[in-house]
Amino acid sequence: MNRETGFRRDMLGEAVRDAFRKLNPRTQIKNPVMFVVFVGAILTSILLLRDCLQGITGSVFFSLQINLWLWFTVLFANFAEAVAEGRGKAQARALRETRTQTKAKKLAGASEIVLVDATQLKKDDLILIEAGDIIPSDGEVVEGMASVDESAVTGESAPVIREAGGDKSSVTGGTRVLSDWIRVKITANAGETFLDRMISLVEGAKRQKTPNEIALTILLVGLTIVFLIAVATLEPFAIYTGTTISVPVLLALLVCLIPTTIGGLLSSIGIAGMDRLLKRNVLAMSGRAVEAAGDVNVLLLDKTGTITLGNRMATDFFPAPGIGEAELADAAQLSSLADETPEGRSIVILAKQKYNLRERDLAALGAEFVPFTAQTRMSGINQQGQEIRKGSMDAIQNYVRQQGGIFPSEVNRTCAEIAKNGGTPLVVAAQDKVLGVIKLKDIVKGGIKERFRELRQMGIKTVMITGDNPLTAAAIAAEAGVDDFLAEATPEAKLAMIRQYQEQGLLVAMTGDGTNDAPALAQADVGVAMNSGTQAAKEAGNMVDLDSNPTKLIEVVEIGKQLLMTRGSLTTFSIANDIAKYFAIIPAMFMGTYPALGLFNIMQLATPESAILSAVIFNALIIVALIPLALRGVAYRPVGADVVLRNNLLVYGLGGLIIPFIGIKLIDWLLVILHLV
Repeated sequence: MNRETGFRRDMLGEAVRDAFRKLNPRTQIKNPVMFVVFVGAILTSILLLRDCLQGITGSVFFSLQINLWLWFTVLFANFAEAVAEGRGKAQARALRETRTQTKAKKLAGASEIVLVDATQLKKDDLILIEAGDIIPSDGEVVEGMASVDESAVTGESAPVIREAGGDKSSVTGGTRVLSDWIRVKITANAGETFLDRMISLVEGAKRQKTPNEIALTILLVGLTIVFLIAVATLEPFAIYTGTTISVPVLLALLVCLIPTTIGGLLSSIGIAGMDRLLKRNVLAMSGRAVEAAGDVNVLLLDKTGTITLGNRMATDFFPAPGIGEAELADAAQLSSLADETPEGRSIVILAKQKYNLRERDLAALGAEFVPFTAQTRMSGINQQGQEIRKGSMDAIQNYVRQQGGIFPSEVNRTCAEIAKNGGTPLVVAAQDKVLGVIKLKDIVKGGIKERFRELRQMGIKTVMITGDNPLTAAAIAAEAGVDDFLAEATPEAKLAMIRQYQEQGLLVAMTGDGTNDAPALAQADVGVAMNSGTQAAKEAGNMVDLDSNPTKLIEVVEIGKQLLMTRGSLTTFSIANDIAKYFAIIPAMFMGTYPALGLFNIMQLATPESAILSAVIFNALIIVALIPLALRGVAYRPVGADVVLRNNLLVYGLGGLIIPFIGIKLIDWLLVILHLV
């Protein structure tokens, strides 16, 4: 998928065209603050036309400038939204390119195959997909196994395996089967597939305002009404004092004082939040989900693959009484030479690193590899009449006793100690003689403890979910630095834990990929489903991670917090802006009538006309200047809410007070030099 993040010339050109298309009143009324500016621009245009027709030329040039800059203000706000939407549209076009008129091999009976258009497929239809075929629609593999290229959807070039049963059975329309064959049961009707939803969502067509946005819009409307009343009272006040204020000037003053900065950027901030997630290959099903991620209090994280590397690794050898550690390491390596599992390879590497035991060729040794089976729960080799086995404690106990040997109590205690400390004991035996124990351990990912510490500073509680016994879970939880854990987790236990936290007024986020995760994903406030998981999991969650990386949940929370911080920072800047413009303009307007107000004209603006025009121009240009910040987002740091508030007030609050004074004075100076007032 196209992950273009820059501002290409063609994208900006389309955004300019969209800015004009958005001048439709039905579009403008969705943003009440900018709708007031839109109405003001129309009204000043009508008054300007009236003055021209009546031959009134005294203030036409000044009114024309105000009128143009009011229209620019509306267009710049539209442009900000169009730029944010434009990047999503570019991604949508790339997704559409993956949808071709594909033919599907529909199974009409036990063996009859009918070739139909992919658009004719319905939910519950059975289809056959062979090597080289494009998967025509979303579905679940019901038979067979195949290698699938999902790069058209995920952007990931490495193929994945999809097979019937388990949590890797879901396939997505638009992807391609590379080898073998699968029978698939269609799970979505035409127009309702995952790809269709992606296209709709990245275009922003279905983006609804979040509760936070709605609340902020109500606040902005309230401020607009307050300033509308304040400006409306200026006309009778001016008449009483003998001052003349034209309608265009009053409208310009209103536009400068209402919170147009955040009003013009609010929609683009929300769209950009979803866009930032999409760049990380996470599809948010709604803006509400992104916002909820920013308010999350509790993270439920799977142990395997999220907190740990997912594969147990050999870390130590513990020889039995009378056995040397090198002898145990040699036997353990021999039994693992043909074991291609991650655990087996780690045993070979550990023996090589600790005792310089090089890998040997089983064929040259005349040895035969004995693979692991569910029945024996052991693996090893047979060499010149000698048997070496490694396996679980229970399995080796039975094996040694069958050989007439005794299982040492010291080895039993070693196994118990390893399990107590969160490891997995693997016992090695040669015939009837127990040689010792290999300690396998879930390796906690590097840097994960620091990430959890950062989350704790943000007030977020981390909970590890695992199927391990409580002792093992407690040991890994302590090493990883999580706040709590749920051992021997079942779907019911996960669901109960989420509800328990929610009853305390907390927001919960979790990841999952299996059908058994679906209830918990649906219950969680932020449910991130893995794209490699089942259809049930993807439908239950409100986000889908196309990379199927469980640690992505932490990034999702950070992006959500960045969205909220960006909105809060720009709102602070906008309101401070309005306060500054109020104290910049009003003294300049009335100091002719009340000379004492000249003391407050600290910028020494040339004339009331230049004060108004400078403020209108600055009001329009500041929206354009803040578009990159709205799209990129305020830099995120894992700090507490009190620190965020202090930084907002110092940086954006103080900046919002100072910048208008500087900007308006510079524009006023230019207007005087260019004789535009």
